[in-house]
Amino acid sequence: MSEACDRDLWIQVRNGSPDALATLFERHARAVYNYCFRRTADWGMAEDLTSAVFVEAWRRREDIAAPDDSMLPWLLGVATNLLRNARRALRRYQAAFGRVPAWHTDPDFADEVARRLDAERRMRSVLQVAGRLPRQDQEVLALCGWMELSYQDAALALRIPVGTVRSRLSRARARLRELSASAGQDEGEILDPVAGTKQALGGTDHED
Repeated sequence: MSEACDRDLWIQVRNGSPDALATLFERHARAVYNYCFRRTADWGMAEDLTSAVFVEAWRRREDIAAPDDSMLPWLLGVATNLLRNARRALRRYQAAFGRVPAWHTDPDFADEVARRLDAERRMRSVLQVAGRLPRQDQEVLALCGWMELSYQDAALALRIPVGTVRSRLSRARARLRELSASAGQDEGEILDPVAGTKQALGGTDHED
């Protein structure tokens, strides 16, 4: 099953296969987790949100058509919706978390703890500035700038036209240059915080 494409796996999920959902989880959970962390700067919340995304995928399986390519844009779209009111959303999904595979992130060594704490500190600093953008601009920045999605995939995730993605991203980047200058922060770290968190996140965002 691990060799199947996302489209075939989702068809199996729609037919009620939890094993197919587990394979999609193994394939995309890290990217979803990394995205949630970069939006919250909180490891525990990112872990819970990742579980909630896959609970929602299972709950809505009959309503979502099989993708032409990857399921990741749709999953990140679900994560974006949950992030808009994260704590309330997590309470809704708490009872169902046992139905999806566990996403364990507990560090084993002191240096890993230090890396993870440093990653949280970096992301909190980034979010203090980026959080001053309108919500819709933050979402496009996170998907295209931080997660490196294409304009087309970000449009799919947010259910907006590609042209809207382009204009929001351009506006977000221009505004962040002003905000970072006034805050005395490094513009490059705010526009691209991935390098600062990659090691603590445990590798690349997108699995091959």
